[in-house]
Amino acid sequence: MAGNSTFSVFGADVTIKGDVTASADLHVDGRVEGDIHCASLVQGESSTIEGSIEAEVARLAGRVTGSIHARELVILRSARVDGDVHYDALTIEQGAQVDGRFSHSEPGKSAAKPAASAPTTGDDEPKLTLAG
Repeated sequence: MAGNSTFSVFGADVTIKGDVTASADLHVDGRVEGDIHCASLVQGESSTIEGSIEAEVARLAGRVTGSIHARELVILRSARVDGDVHYDALTIEQGAQVDGRFSHSEPGKSAAKPAASAPTTGDDEPKLTLAG
């Protein structure tokens, strides 16, 4: 691998109990019972995460129970999410299941901003992409 390119993999036989912080990319095929904070997260289909996720980029394919904060978020058709989703850019494949609220975060603004009670209109409308 070149330079600072690193990643960590939690295999399907691994269970982590506690919070996980990674300065680079993280690939989870096993089970995490705790919060995850990383630059980039890829979750395998058989993976389970019970805790919040905070990542610049996240690609979810397994089960997540907890809130998600990601600048770029992809929820694949095999994903099952139970929690609120905060994003800048969002792609959801047809067949994915999400039980929670969606909140668009504007780049450069605080992610802790409460969701507006009325939808916005105009050019500042959040981008939502449904992938088939």
